Amino acid sequence: MQPAKTPRAESREPLIAVYPGSFDPITRGHLEIVERATHLFDEVIVAVGRHPTKRGFFSVEERCALIDAAVSHLPRVRTAFFGGLVVEFCRAQGARAIVRGLRAIGDFEPEFQMGLANRDLAPEIETIFLIPAPSRCTSRRR
Repeated sequence: MQPAKTPRAESREPLIAVYPGSFDPITRGHLEIVERATHLFDEVIVAVGRHPTKRGFFSVEERCALIDAAVSHLPRVRTAFFGGLVVEFCRAQGARAIVRGLRAIGDFEPEFQMGLANRDLAPEIETIFLIPAPSRCTSRRR
């Protein structure tokens, strides 16, 4: 027996999340976050940031191609690149959430500050923190 669908579930817009970063290169930890985000959102956009002054090891186009290959088994994931503010990119994509990964306690403070700034700029866009498996963390308590 299938659960009854609510009118909200039938009529709601898809939940889109943006997972921004440099991804230079994409790692297994990044992939775990993307895979876990697909369980929470209808679509996940892995957004490669284009920094105006920093040159990455790989070009933005190469990073997008590497990510496309790494997420090819995930049909509801796509790759894009952006310059400027993440919240502006989210608005342009119709995204309602920003996904960020927290690997170690040292990640929390800068991510928290960025989340607060994004909330000030775009209160309609939520920041969601996902914690990877302990084997993917750079530092963990024993």
